[in-house]
Amino acid sequence: MNSNTPLLPEGLRSKNMSMMQAMWRDTCMVFQSSPVNYLVVFVPIGLIFGYGDLSVTWTFIMNFVAIIPLAAILAFATEELAAKAGSTLGGLLNATLGNAVELIVSVIALYNGQVTIVQASMLGSILSNLLLVLGFCFLFGGYNRGEQNFNQTAAQTMSSLMAISCASLLIPAAFRASLPDNNKNQDLLINAKILSLSRSTSIVLLAVYVCFLIFQLGTHHHLFEQQEEETEETLDQHSNAHTLSVKSSLLFLLVTTVLVSICADFLVGSIDHVVETSGLSKTFIGLIVIPIVGNAAEHVTSVIVATKNKMDLALSVAIGSSLQIALFVTPFMVLVGWAIGVPMTLNFSTFETATLFIAVFLSNYLILDGLSNYLEGIMSIAMYVLIAIAFFYYPDEQVMGTL
Repeated sequence: MNSNTPLLPEGLRSKNMSMMQAMWRDTCMVFQSSPVNYLVVFVPIGLIFGYGDLSVTWTFIMNFVAIIPLAAILAFATEELAAKAGSTLGGLLNATLGNAVELIVSVIALYNGQVTIVQASMLGSILSNLLLVLGFCFLFGGYNRGEQNFNQTAAQTMSSLMAISCASLLIPAAFRASLPDNNKNQDLLINAKILSLSRSTSIVLLAVYVCFLIFQLGTHHHLFEQQEEETEETLDQHSNAHTLSVKSSLLFLLVTTVLVSICADFLVGSIDHVVETSGLSKTFIGLIVIPIVGNAAEHVTSVIVATKNKMDLALSVAIGSSLQIALFVTPFMVLVGWAIGVPMTLNFSTFETATLFIAVFLSNYLILDGLSNYLEGIMSIAMYVLIAIAFFYYPDEQVMGTL
């Protein structure tokens, strides 16, 4: 063999180079898809703190920040894959993977027996989207405009479904509050009945969500056509006339899901230490802190499109994500708990269900007329801040039991 003979054939080398260039181009496109993606530098830092058994508090903080860009990348790859799969399958993919971070964090927390964290994070994600994300959309979209309008029928349909999901949480709480617990045996019997009620309710909610998907993607597709057109336009602007291939989308989904799982494991594992050292309650961490992770990407996306006066898409992101949590993720977690032997129920505390009712009532009232302005955004954000302050002082049940 001549010393100048290349080790690889010219065609194979060209193919390898083109694959590397395509991968680099896709990687650049993914990182430029959202401003929060540059926080990805915290991913290796969080893994170092976690695997190195370094400061538990800093492990929580670093992995908390690391999950934010991973959630944005996961959402972008899901949208790219859904765009290739068609409207029906794409809707199912978005429903399944759109809240993948919440699912991963909740499954890990449930496996570790952190039922309080799971319940609080579910409720917190709903409150965050309905009040905080929607409020910022109204504020940033309307601060330099008189009013913004949106598809009132589609928004009202989604908000009506939110009312059903709110009722599904109010019923177990009212069920529990209406029964006495004079002795331990009676209390165990009541909890068993609530567990059975929660599992039955979860099956009904999942059936309702499937019907909503059929309604949105099939029988009443025309009500959501404008949202789909705006979504496609937004994706085209972000992709600069280039989109991820199916293989690239699946690769980014796989890698990101693995990284989210590892970071979430470190995050959940450090919660008990953070509760002991910071004085924060598990309810506050689950309801206010952790939802920031899963909703960061959606928050940025919805605010950006709201500033471009695309309120239909902004509401679809904010209210649609709340619907996925309420009708899909929460009942699914109850069934996951059933499968792994953890008693996850829909029995939230009276205070938690009251705040959910307030959030659903306010969001319904704000979108009732199909118009929005910046003052409505301020009211929505103010309500979220008031709820956050209240839960900051709200103690866990374990703490109340020791008083």
